[in-house]
Amino acid sequence: MVEKKEKVEDLLDDRDHGSVGARAGAWIWDLVRTWGPALLAVLVIRSVVAEPFRIPSGSMVPTLEIGDYILVNKFAYGVRFPFTTLKLVPIGDPQRGDIIVFRYPLDTSVDYIKRVVAIPGDEVLVRHNILYVNGERVEKKYVEDYTFIDDNCEAAPAERYTEDMAGVEHSVLYSPATGGRLSEFGPFTIPAGQVFAMGDNRDNSSDSRAWGTVPQENIKGRAVAVWLSLDHCSGRGVGPLPSLHVRLDRFGTVLH
Repeated sequence: MVEKKEKVEDLLDDRDHGSVGARAGAWIWDLVRTWGPALLAVLVIRSVVAEPFRIPSGSMVPTLEIGDYILVNKFAYGVRFPFTTLKLVPIGDPQRGDIIVFRYPLDTSVDYIKRVVAIPGDEVLVRHNILYVNGERVEKKYVEDYTFIDDNCEAAPAERYTEDMAGVEHSVLYSPATGGRLSEFGPFTIPAGQVFAMGDNRDNSSDSRAWGTVPQENIKGRAVAVWLSLDHCSGRGVGPLPSLHVRLDRFGTVLH
């Protein structure tokens, strides 16, 4: 009798374990059914439609500040198959003046952001920090003295200008005291399927003047707006948390 009772108890234990496992499996499946489509939709949207990016460096100051969070239109130049670089529906090509996010040609695991200054067939020349495209000087007008704060929170004097790039007016920065490293370049003709990109902070930007052109298949999309901006060089930290200041005036800034 004792042996039979133990066998019955073992059977009940096995059923209990099976029941727990079944309940856990059902819970996981229910979780997948509930949240899986939503998660997949988010991933597809990030891959095909729009994706947020954070600006980590000052190469695009004053257009983009360090700590800006931007929205990138990923179908500006075509609809791609999700999670690939395969373009299903071409929509257009990058134009002079566009701000693009792309995979860095020398390390495609890293994303860069710059402004397109020349497209296939264009000739680029830089002389004494003056940009020429197809033999025509890109005009700029002095606006004001400017203090550039880098990612180490160190200040440096600079000058802000307004530049007209094929009808796209935007601000650019020059640092006379430290400039010169990339003030001479070309002439160079942009090959087919490539674009020439430069940072708006002309004397503090690693760009096509240093490492070459950007293949169009590397381009992820066009930057369109700032949706959040955090300044880690202002404000006061809390305990181990870094100093952060929210730049309210940059919310919703449309990029051009």
